[in-house]
Amino acid sequence: MQTYGNPDVTYGWWAGNAGVTNRSGKFIAAHAAHTGLIAFWAGAFTLFELARFDPTLPMGHQPLIVLPHLASIGLGFDGAGAWTGAGVANIGIVHLVLSMVYGAGGLMHSLLFPGDIQDSEILQAKKFKLEWDNPDNQTFILGHHLIFMGVACIWFVEWARIHGIYDPALGAVRQVNYNLDLTQIWNHQFDFLAIDSLEDVMGGHAFLAFFEIGGGAFHIATKQIGEYTKFKGSGLLSAEAVLSWSLAGIGWMAIVAAFWCSTNTTVYPVEWFGEPLALKFGISPYWIDTVQLPDGAHTSRAWLTNIHYYLGFFYIQGHLFHALRAMGFDFKRTLDQAYGPLGKPATLKD
Repeated sequence: MQTYGNPDVTYGWWAGNAGVTNRSGKFIAAHAAHTGLIAFWAGAFTLFELARFDPTLPMGHQPLIVLPHLASIGLGFDGAGAWTGAGVANIGIVHLVLSMVYGAGGLMHSLLFPGDIQDSEILQAKKFKLEWDNPDNQTFILGHHLIFMGVACIWFVEWARIHGIYDPALGAVRQVNYNLDLTQIWNHQFDFLAIDSLEDVMGGHAFLAFFEIGGGAFHIATKQIGEYTKFKGSGLLSAEAVLSWSLAGIGWMAIVAAFWCSTNTTVYPVEWFGEPLALKFGISPYWIDTVQLPDGAHTSRAWLTNIHYYLGFFYIQGHLFHALRAMGFDFKRTLDQAYGPLGKPATLKD
């Protein structure tokens, strides 16, 4: 956190990030608690949407977010292949239970375990301490994150291969084998908005799984080579810098998801998300429905696209704010120059 030259600065209760700065144990506690909040939202919203779902209307013409995603990965269908919501309530309940488990884990790390993993008596745990000027420590932690993301990609690929996902071209759930064609994967970097093959989608995830797990193993096994220079991160790494990069990553993903969701009907089927949208420009880009729904309602696609874009936009602003602070930019000094140290307008001097 930026201290503006005061090493003994204290923050109010509302500055939550200050409580985990350079304290790896509290940082893990916050991670677990946040995961619990996400799981709680997923479970609660699944049950909320299921309770208000109107089977007489197309799912894509209702303001839904969770149910369309579950349907697109082949969940909620009966034996005849029609979407009935079968098993969806169970998914919501499992997420609610998991949210309590994650919440308990957050409390345990916050109240019972050391605030800094470096103080732990467990040797293996000490390896995950935070040392910003230690490149070997940082690359070790990064490697584990990459492996977890790779495993998640494998889970998705295997789910599509064994259970099956919804194919809008057939109007049914089918098993999808991945197409690990590196040339095709490279070409789709430039036309991903127009992807119309579920095999190519799964191939991209399979490639990511291999790439991320390989990269994770590399980062865990290797050490810093040569001098640790500023080009490699020396003097630049901090809790605030990592926060800024995280915001940049999630912001960029949200904006890409918005453009993809607005027009792609293979990953976002019309049956579950509604018709493709039209891009408009005002003060900023926004998307509108291309179909007129009664009572001024909007499609699931319109809700999902616009929310993702504006969340991504503000995440990027957060990235810029925290990145500047991590680089030492003093916002407080700027305000003092503009308004004076006591909040009064500053007088101009010759």
